[in-house]
Amino acid sequence: MIIQKETIISKDLDKKKLFVEREFDAPVALVWRAWTESSLLDQWWAPRPWKAKTKSMEFKEGGRWLYSMVGPDGEEQFCRADYETIVPQKQFTASDAFCDEKGNATNEMPSMHWKNVFTPTDNGTRVAIEISFDSVADLEKIVEMGFKEGFTAAHGNLDELLAQLQ
Repeated sequence: MIIQKETIISKDLDKKKLFVEREFDAPVALVWRAWTESSLLDQWWAPRPWKAKTKSMEFKEGGRWLYSMVGPDGEEQFCRADYETIVPQKQFTASDAFCDEKGNATNEMPSMHWKNVFTPTDNGTRVAIEISFDSVADLEKIVEMGFKEGFTAAHGNLDELLAQLQ
């Protein structure tokens, strides 16, 4: 039986940041793989009934993940993550943007800067995420589009995947 953990999301409007914290019942090495290997990301990143589909991924400093979120009716929204810094099994930073199928950034939705930190706990791994925005309006636009609900649902998908992989 999978025990659903709580995804805690808070915002600091003065700093134009969202903070996300979540604990997973799996070792850091496995949680890290789920966040950094496209074959695993595709299995949990999108909230159902949507699916993530990687077009290309190079997880390295200066590399990029180009993927789409595919809806139940086949609609696709492309996104890209440009990896900046990577400290294996500890943290990575990336800039995230909505884009076209070739990876060209669009201005339809705000871009975000992610810092993901992986910390071992007694029972698994805590992932702490700091997401920075250019403006409060950009932050609010992402929240209004359903970020909290979607990312929380995706974390539930990740719980299920981690349970299968152990």
